[in-house]
Amino acid sequence: MSISVIIIDDHAVVRDGLRLLIETQSDMKVVDEASNGRGAVRQALRTNPDIVVMDLAMPELNGIEATRQIRENCPTTKVIILSMHSSSEHIFQALKAGANGYLLKESAGAEVINAIRSVHSGKRYLSEKIGDQMIDEYISHRGIVEPTSPLSKLSSREREILQLVAEGKSSADIAQTLFISPKTVETYRSRLMQKLCINDLSSLIKFAIQHGITSL
Repeated sequence: MSISVIIIDDHAVVRDGLRLLIETQSDMKVVDEASNGRGAVRQALRTNPDIVVMDLAMPELNGIEATRQIRENCPTTKVIILSMHSSSEHIFQALKAGANGYLLKESAGAEVINAIRSVHSGKRYLSEKIGDQMIDEYISHRGIVEPTSPLSKLSSREREILQLVAEGKSSADIAQTLFISPKTVETYRSRLMQKLCINDLSSLIKFAIQHGITSL
């Protein structure tokens, strides 16, 4: 049976390239695609694929939050993150969210097939340019200090709203996206700003960018 894959990236040219590459393999089939993290969660729930290959920086819902939701709701689905970021912080957050693989975009073309097969077989896959020793040491270190991280103070819903607010969405727009009331959005927004000790929108946007919640 073919390995079923969905592709998530906000650039159509990247999705098309990955689809072409993956479907040259006789044992793999692309069953769906989406352009943002929210679409990724929706498609994963609908198709329950073996593998999700997903960009890290996407509008509406970033790859880390989408990974967390997919792993919670589709436990048999495995996630491979694609990213331009090679920092330990990004890699740690992805792995903590439940990602099974992490590929740098610069080498994804050469490695994505190996990554899909490796992750499907139950192994973790990291780009060759990312040292396993560095990751293991970093995870060990962060396991001690992570409770003091500002993001650890926020719930999954608060992180979702943080990203949408930072991207300039109004409370009404956010309410429509998340199927909640504008008043509930305002409550979440007030609560997360209080938790982060942030008092204005510009500081909130700066925080979101610095911590990889959204990109410029």
